[in-house]
Amino acid sequence: MRVLFATIPEKSHLFCMTPLAWAMRAAGHEVRVASCKELADVVAATGMTAVATGTNDGINASMHANRDAQEMAELISWNELDPAKLTYEAEAYRAQVVAYACAMFNETMIPDMVEFARVWRPDLVVWDSLTYAGPIVAGVVGAAHVRSLCFADVWVKKREILRELALGVPADERKDPLAEWLGDRAEEFGGAFGEELTTGQLTLDPLPGSLGIDTGAPRTPIRFVPYNGPAVVPDWLTAPPGRTRVCMTLGASNTERHGGDYVSKGDILGQLAELDAEVVAALLPSQIEELGTLPDNVRAVSSVPLHALLPSCSLLIHHGGFGSYANALMYGVPQLTVTTPLADQLYRGAGIEEQGAGLLLGTDRATPDAVYERAARILADASFQRNATRLREEAAALPSPAEVVPVLEELTRERRQEPWQFEGPAVSRLDDMFTALVVEPRG
Repeated sequence: MRVLFATIPEKSHLFCMTPLAWAMRAAGHEVRVASCKELADVVAATGMTAVATGTNDGINASMHANRDAQEMAELISWNELDPAKLTYEAEAYRAQVVAYACAMFNETMIPDMVEFARVWRPDLVVWDSLTYAGPIVAGVVGAAHVRSLCFADVWVKKREILRELALGVPADERKDPLAEWLGDRAEEFGGAFGEELTTGQLTLDPLPGSLGIDTGAPRTPIRFVPYNGPAVVPDWLTAPPGRTRVCMTLGASNTERHGGDYVSKGDILGQLAELDAEVVAALLPSQIEELGTLPDNVRAVSSVPLHALLPSCSLLIHHGGFGSYANALMYGVPQLTVTTPLADQLYRGAGIEEQGAGLLLGTDRATPDAVYERAARILADASFQRNATRLREEAAALPSPAEVVPVLEELTRERRQEPWQFEGPAVSRLDDMFTALVVEPRG
């Protein structure tokens, strides 16, 4: 069958889907990966065939211009999941912010992706959890479709909570911004909103039960397989470390999207050098240029794959991104999460802490002394390693991507649908959504 993978132009989202794309192709299926043209070369480097659908070079400029937004929990945090601690007004506003952000990512892709799908006729669409172009395309051509998570499933859980809180609000005052936007887009192609446009016909969940979120969406587990892009193992990594090794990585998205990291890298590395350990700072070249002279036991490196480095590490200090978090999980490495409240990053960091496999520290409290103290505590207490090993065993027991392929083949046989009746070109709703966003009270 023909399988179309769809993702927003974020490398970390693509890399989480890549092992399943490999498995699909190894099983004999035709595979294409669609995203904005800015990601096409990255897709091709995974070994998959890229389809460029629109351009979104304005995203970087927007994120640079709104750098402070990542530290504004009111706007971008989806970590609190206790309805008793939430209000309808604040959740409705947060939902409006996310709907607008998803529209920014997806609007440019939808027309080209639809046109490609009408010609190529995929049988199955596998879409990243923020790539709502995917289910729209599936509806247009009548394909089955599944959602692939690279988060804890806060997105569907928050929708469930919003509906629960809405019961206390008069019906004519209730809002569902994501449903309104998706409904408008579906109608332009002859479809209509249904909750499967937000959940998929099935959700692929890479988190073990002790760390995941239970929702009403149909789901199947899938093992996270580390993939960090093309890389070469350096000579120094082929020999066992002579002492305890600590890795610090801050990912790429903050530097590439937001114009810089949210912690003082050089000061933190200088303090971490006081540990009786080798400290490896796995950073982008531009991040390394900002460091200056480092202590003798601190090694700054770029382009080192985490899946090659982490097996030799006793601790990973990271920014909360899913790739770093899930790599450490799969290699049984204790974690110190130093993060902003973006998306589900506090939730996942708190989950590791609750399971006794690491600690959580917000960037607003991440002084060099605070990072050092927590790193030293993790290294000194063997229970962190025991619990990280336990979580690794739980995560490794999930079905591999190859084992999930038959599940998706069966789903495709059972859930192909009648194509929507295409009625005309898509029309952007971004201007209307932005107007609603700026006038909506925050509650």
